Amino acid sequence: MPELPEVEVTRRGVTPHLQAQTVTEVVLRRSGLRWPFPPNLADLLQGQIILSIGRRGKYLLLHFAHGTLLIHLGMSGHLRILPSLTPANKHDHVDIVVGAQLLRMHDPRRFGAVLWHAAIDGDVDTHPLLRGLGVEPLEGQFNAQLLYRQSRQRHAAIKQVLLAGDIVVGVGNIYASESLFKARINPKIAADRISLARYSLLVEAIQDTLAAAIEKGGSTLRDFVGVDGQTGYFQQSYFVYDRSGEPCRICGTTIRQIKQGQRSSFYCVNCQK
Repeated sequence: MPELPEVEVTRRGVTPHLQAQTVTEVVLRRSGLRWPFPPNLADLLQGQIILSIGRRGKYLLLHFAHGTLLIHLGMSGHLRILPSLTPANKHDHVDIVVGAQLLRMHDPRRFGAVLWHAAIDGDVDTHPLLRGLGVEPLEGQFNAQLLYRQSRQRHAAIKQVLLAGDIVVGVGNIYASESLFKARINPKIAADRISLARYSLLVEAIQDTLAAAIEKGGSTLRDFVGVDGQTGYFQQSYFVYDRSGEPCRICGTTIRQIKQGQRSSFYCVNCQK
C-alpha cells in the first residue's frame, strides 16, 4: 500500500500541473471505488479553480473555494498527469481534466477513494476519515515529548502504536520497521516502557527515514509509480524491511521476520533492544 512518502511524492508531482488551474471536465468510469463517488461530482468541480494541493496522512487533498476533494490511493492506486486526449485503459477510473492535461486515477483493486467535503461543513480536518488522525510526522508538532506523553498508557508494542495513526499519522509498515531499526528499538517492546531519551532517537529516525524516502521517490510497491510514470527506489536502501534471512547491514546478524497485528515486522535482534 502506498504510504506517506509515496503520497507526498504524488502531491509534489501533481502540484505544478494542477494548482491555480480550472477544472474543465470530470470523467467517472464507475459509480465508485471503495465508496460511491459523490453523485454530483462533475457539477461540483467543473469550472472551479484548484487553489492548492495538500496532504493529510495518506490522503491527497485538492482544495477549492467551496470544498475539498479527498483522494486515497488504496492498495494499488496511483495518479498520473497525462495529455487530455490520452485514451483510457482498464482500471483508469477517474479523470479530472484541466485544459490540455488531466489527472488520471488508476486503481486495479478499487480500494481507493474519491470523496468530497463541502466548505459549509467546516474545515476538512473535521471529515470523518481525517478527524481521528494524529499529528504529521514531518511537522513541528511531532516531537519526543508528544510520543512519550501519549504512550504512557499504551501497553501495546511500539510498532503497533506507530501504525495505529492516532498519535502520529502516516508512519506505515515499511517506514516504521526502518525507523525502529535506525533508532535501535525492538518493534516488540511495549510503548510505555520506552524512555523519553529513546523517543527522541525514534522521532529523529522517523523524520530522517521519511525524508529520505521522499527524496528517493518513495518505494516501489507493486503498482506504485509517480505521476511521471517513474518508480521510487528507496527500497534499495532498506536496512530490515523485506530482508528476512539476510545479514544485518550493520552487524551481520540474520534479520528476523515476525507477525504483529497481521503485518510483518523485520528487525535485528542484536542491534534493536
